Amino acid sequence: MSRLFIFLLLFSGAASAPALTLNLESIPRRVKSHHPSLKAARLAVDEAKGRQLGAGRLSNPTAGLEAQYESRVSPGSVTFSIDQNFPLTRRLRLEKQLTSQLVMAAEYEVMEVQRRLIGEALELGVKLLALDKQRALREQQTALARKLSEFAATRAEAGELSALDAVQAQVDAQRLLSDSRRIEAESVSLKGRLKAMLGLAVEESLTLQGNLPPLTFPAQASWQKRSDYQLAQTKVVAAQTDADLAHAKRWQDLSVGVFAAREKQDAEHTGYAGIRFSLPLPFWNRNQGEIAEKRASVERAQLESKALASQISHEAQTAHQEMEANATLVRDTRDKLLPLMKTQTDRLEKAYEAGQTDLLTILRARDQRLELEAALLDAIRDFHLARIRYEAAVGKAY
Repeated sequence: MSRLFIFLLLFSGAASAPALTLNLESIPRRVKSHHPSLKAARLAVDEAKGRQLGAGRLSNPTAGLEAQYESRVSPGSVTFSIDQNFPLTRRLRLEKQLTSQLVMAAEYEVMEVQRRLIGEALELGVKLLALDKQRALREQQTALARKLSEFAATRAEAGELSALDAVQAQVDAQRLLSDSRRIEAESVSLKGRLKAMLGLAVEESLTLQGNLPPLTFPAQASWQKRSDYQLAQTKVVAAQTDADLAHAKRWQDLSVGVFAAREKQDAEHTGYAGIRFSLPLPFWNRNQGEIAEKRASVERAQLESKALASQISHEAQTAHQEMEANATLVRDTRDKLLPLMKTQTDRLEKAYEAGQTDLLTILRARDQRLELEAALLDAIRDFHLARIRYEAAVGKAY
């Protein structure tokens, strides 16, 4: 009885698992709010802001207390002192400026992670919607193949058609059914990956509704505001600030202190106070190693920024060319080739029913029509994938 109760409890829990229904346009918003990696990446900004709080501050002062007991040769004394280090250069201001730039870099890093994740999620969504169309196409073709199989079987029983033709028609229908199952398995794999990106648990279900949008070209946009390019530019500025900071460290801090002492000798009390300075002289170490390192970092950051700019411009241009090529392929297939293939297939089917052609010709024509319709769906899918890559290349804001 207890096992039955546990089973019913588990079954009811599975049945009541939450379900999420989205369309393609709502995927970016869901990724921004629920992707686990984005939640973790945003903590990097808090870390950078925490480092900024402690930057650009003076070091804590040092307090000293010295006591000496009275003896025959020296008086007893108590000396109290406070020492504080002060920079001779603009080191503190540069440290504060550098941490501010690193906060900005952390924010751009989060935006870059978000840009890439949204692009990946949208590509999965497009592939899922395209697979739904492919599955519907296979189901339609399977229904036609079964109809042909039944017709061939009826004709074979009446002795008007070869039994081999009837078997071949059954094989063709089964092949299309297997193709539908393959598409279903691929859809399950893609949906699992998309669920992880949307922050869904394993037991939660996802339904992606709607259709692919029309084949419209996005507006031309400048890629200079893309997050990773802005990050590269910020790194160049931060590297230059870090190099200036290395130059500022050639002179170590000046130490300034005040002290007061009270002495006692044979019941007589005296005291004195003073001020002292300590300045390290840069004779042996002028921070040449760090200066050379930071100078190389500036050059490396500049070269990386230029390389990224070239890469982004090529990405945007290539994606736009892919959109144009796939749009042309869709128009040619949909408006020219497919109508001719449909007309030819319909004529062959009528001729077969009238006994004017063989089954092999019908099956070959149907395969060609199926391949053409599937290629049309693939071209539509590839257009939208290229559009997503173009929008990601120019840093479209979601």
